[in-house]
Amino acid sequence: MVDTRVRLGEIQLKNPIIPASGTFGYGLEMAELYDLNLLGGIGVKGTTLHPRFGNETPRIAEAPCGLINAVGLQNPGIEQVATALMPQLAALCRTPVLANISGFSLEEYVACAKIMDGVEQVALLEVNISCPNVHGGGMVFGTDAKQAALVTEAVLRVTNKPVFMKLSPNVTDIAEIAKACENAGAHGISMINTVSAMRIDIKNRKPVLANKTGGLSGPAIFPIALRMVNQVYHAVKIPIIGMGGVASAEDVIEMVMAGATAVQVGAANLVNPFACKELVEALPGCMERLQINDLVEIRGIV
Repeated sequence: MVDTRVRLGEIQLKNPIIPASGTFGYGLEMAELYDLNLLGGIGVKGTTLHPRFGNETPRIAEAPCGLINAVGLQNPGIEQVATALMPQLAALCRTPVLANISGFSLEEYVACAKIMDGVEQVALLEVNISCPNVHGGGMVFGTDAKQAALVTEAVLRVTNKPVFMKLSPNVTDIAEIAKACENAGAHGISMINTVSAMRIDIKNRKPVLANKTGGLSGPAIFPIALRMVNQVYHAVKIPIIGMGGVASAEDVIEMVMAGATAVQVGAANLVNPFACKELVEALPGCMERLQINDLVEIRGIV
């Protein structure tokens, strides 16, 4: 009998499968399809201090082996999420919730962290310093090690929950930024976010996306994510939640071998709403075929 359990610090997950922020809403619609208690955790949609409509449409563009999105952090605001949506999710399942928060200033990150700190259902804060689809926020902090450390320290001062910093791949040295977050006190790293990309409508001679550029996700970025997870694994001692194009149980195993403790599934949910459930069900059989008794034994073996 294989053991799929993993630990993110003091938080134990029954398996490493977590729907990624922005691809699972707040879990409420998905709960109509299957029991969310099957999942290791749930990453809820990225939340900002104030409600956001997001970017103008079109927001989605097709790409080989993936898609480009420029949704722009559309959300109802932190108060609505904390006081209304999180209690609704708690009534449906007891799966640990990863609350993804973002901001356009240090003060906004702090305000969001303070509010989420008081939400019982939230097991950890995933601090998004990596969104490529909004102007003047998120990735501004995630592309500079000193700025990433400042956000980490500021959030840690106002919360008792574990803090995982979500990093951008759109940098020259992601390991340096991860190390800066670790030195600032982060409990873990989430990585990677989408890769900056664009498409052009050659008939109309203009960008497909209203935002011009967006974030590429899906299987196309899996090898990039894998390489970066492995780099960061060898640079830090804190847990890593790996993501970026994960679509099969074999991908999960590969990501763990690269150094991830848990794995988030993003674009696959948009293609198949049962993707995470199917990965949870497929993982034990895959481990048995590969003669893996426990995910800990293969973590970071390369």
